[in-house]
Amino acid sequence: MRSRLFVVAGIVMSMAVSAPAFAQAGAAAEAAASSAKAAGPESTSGFGKDANYSEMEGHQVGGIRFVGKVVVEDAMFPWDPIPVIVTCNGVVRYRTEADAKGNFQIQGATTDPMHSEVTPEAGNPHEETASQLIGCDAQAAMPGFASTKVHIANLSIMDNPDIGTITIHPDNSATASSMSASTTTASPDAMKKFNKARSEWINNNTEAAEKDLQKAVQSDPKFAEAWYELGKMQQANNKYPDALNSYQKAAAADPKFVSPYERIAEMAAQLKQWQTVENATSTALKLDPTGTPQLWYFDAMGKFNTGDSDGAEASARKSMAMDPQHTEPNTEQLLAVILASKGELAEALQHLKNSLTYIKPGPNADLIKQQIAQLEKVVPHGASN
Repeated sequence: MRSRLFVVAGIVMSMAVSAPAFAQAGAAAEAAASSAKAAGPESTSGFGKDANYSEMEGHQVGGIRFVGKVVVEDAMFPWDPIPVIVTCNGVVRYRTEADAKGNFQIQGATTDPMHSEVTPEAGNPHEETASQLIGCDAQAAMPGFASTKVHIANLSIMDNPDIGTITIHPDNSATASSMSASTTTASPDAMKKFNKARSEWINNNTEAAEKDLQKAVQSDPKFAEAWYELGKMQQANNKYPDALNSYQKAAAADPKFVSPYERIAEMAAQLKQWQTVENATSTALKLDPTGTPQLWYFDAMGKFNTGDSDGAEASARKSMAMDPQHTEPNTEQLLAVILASKGELAEALQHLKNSLTYIKPGPNADLIKQQIAQLEKVVPHGASN
């Protein structure tokens, strides 16, 4: 939710910046325009041919779901939610997060308790149902940590939905980590303030947490994790320049600590410091080449606003490939802007139309409709189908 709220504002800005490019590209596109139709999610029941659908439908309420737990060994439990990904034959099909207690849930497109996943209502065509993930594997995805996997078995609707426990532990061979080693060497006084701030944060008291984290970094200026969490509290309290400064100090205090860089990119984008965005994402992706959908999104935004359209396109496509549920909902819209700036208007139009199938009604959806209307004036009829 943190990124989504910012990204709406960011993408509106990007679309506005690119308006002249739309107009320039439109003239060139009248001669020729290319299109590429994105493949939709595969359709499969996931229950097997012997499933008793009538019995399942009679017992099921609210759709099939799975639950599990992440346990951290040999390290503190992180403040940030732990990402959990579900892969099928090596392809990411679902993303979720473990909460502060390590619990996570895999819930498909159906969330209305009055309807069954067996006979679902029409909804987001890009969202997997939980049943489609049977036979796949779930694991945590945290830089610097190794994770076990749990297999999602072909269970009966009446079985326990608990798929088991995922265990993660520090990977000493990793070149980057989502948690800082400085936490283990922090002074006792700084650690006391840090733990007090965590309790305050859990109780949604970000102002008190911010004050105690300030005391923690004053006590130990090399406490990278405290700087990082201080930045999060400042960001939550709308102190964006202060937050950016704290994230940068966190990164400086521990060169292997990768978590601050996505936040640096986010804050710098909020402040329209595009070179800082690009520098932050490039550093993060050198430390952890896998990245996240959000990091690749900001990388695309930074590259686009610093003149690297080809690099921006590649990063936007990478973000989309990692994000089947569109948790970063404006990446496809950004990709359309990038393609339009390169004169590839037919494909840009196709992506804008596709993004309307999952972006919620509101100002951003209205903006997309305006862009579609603009492109439809110059794209030959049927070219984007």
